[in-house]
Amino acid sequence: MIICPACKEEIEDDSHYCDQCGQALLFCNQCGRVGLGRRCTHCGGLMVSPGDRQANQQNESPSVAAFSSNISTGMGISHTGQPRSGMPVLTLANDSLNIRIVAMNGAIIGRRKGPYTQFFEQQAYVSGVHAQLKYKPNSGWCVTDKHSSNGTKVNQRAIQPDVDMTLNNGDILTIANVNLQVIIR
Repeated sequence: MIICPACKEEIEDDSHYCDQCGQALLFCNQCGRVGLGRRCTHCGGLMVSPGDRQANQQNESPSVAAFSSNISTGMGISHTGQPRSGMPVLTLANDSLNIRIVAMNGAIIGRRKGPYTQFFEQQAYVSGVHAQLKYKPNSGWCVTDKHSSNGTKVNQRAIQPDVDMTLNNGDILTIANVNLQVIIR
């Protein structure tokens, strides 16, 4: 078990995100400790995502491209690492708000938690922890409302909290009052 650096809750060792607060987890490529930021506060090593950590543990150097692809690369554009084999890429877009998100399995959408806070922190109607994106091999990409104050909708139909709603290419996902075009490739 590891301790989430954001909320201090105990979570499984193989987690990519904290299941309590939604924080994306990074691990030191030298000492393996979990933390936040670019450098480990214990040894100064580079903080990498769990997939890059596994590559490093197998004496392969994690690629700079894979690490930097997990960081927002420009205003309104967020890139993530390569999806697992067979998993389609989900993009959520709202060009008028300059939002283009490439989804990560298990990621929280919220104003205060999750990897997309930079897109929603100024959106007053979006909850701190609003919704969660999941990929299920049998049904594809889904969204789950996390008991948000102003709700989550798919094609203008409200979804119930803690119920997975399948997303299809061309759907409109509404997070509070923010409409996002669903693009699945």
